Parts: sequence; structure tokens; C-alpha cells
Amino acid sequence: MQEYLERPVRLDALESEQRPWGSWHVIDVGPGYKIKRIHVNPGSRLSLQTHQYRSEHWVVVFGIATAHIDDQVLSAGPGDSLDVPRGAKHRLANEGSEELVIVEVQHGAYTGEDDIVRIEDDFGRLS
Repeated sequence: MQEYLERPVRLDALESEQRPWGSWHVIDVGPGYKIKRIHVNPGSRLSLQTHQYRSEHWVVVFGIATAHIDDQVLSAGPGDSLDVPRGAKHRLANEGSEELVIVEVQHGAYTGEDDIVRIEDDFGRLS
């Protein structure tokens, strides 16, 4: 019988932030990647933004996502996923009446929050 080996438990606190549109919570982070759970309030949207150092992969867990990626507008429901290439202009929106929950996998040389260049923002937060 093969012995089950547990991954060491992380004792450090992972980041979490409330934002005007909802919240995000880091699930895991390591060299070259970060995984977040993002909650978007009904009728809210994130800023139109770009990233110099990372790409993003979004998986919808609950709700319906409206994604603007460069010149495309895409809709995704539970189980669907969307890819945001590094440098692409993008925005995530919840046009529905229920909370939107996605899991975001960031991949790249740098995944810090200061890699956000805001182009448009409903809350006056421009870079």
C-alpha cells in the first residue's frame, strides 16, 4: 500500500483585500504563479487594465462572467474558462443579479499587485 504524504501546511497568512467591486483572496503563491479566488458583486466590474509581467487564466465557479479581452466581449458560466494573454487589455464584469466567483491563475515573472496598469476605472483608481 502506498503511503500518503501530506504537503506541508503554510503558516504564513495569505493576502486578501476588499475592493469597491468585491474582493479577492490569495489561495496559493509560488515562484512564477499566484492563484486567487475573486468575488465580483452583482452589477460591478473591475478596471480595464493590462499587465506587463503576467498572463491570467479565469475559471468561473459561480455566476456569469462578462469578459472584455482586447477587442472581444465573451461570456462564461460555471466550469468555463477564459485566457488573458500578458499585455492584453482586459476587464471582468458581473452583469447578473448574483455574486460572480472565479478562480484566477496568474502566471509570469512577477505577480505583484503593482503590475496593474488601469486604463478605465468606475471608482477613479487610474494608474
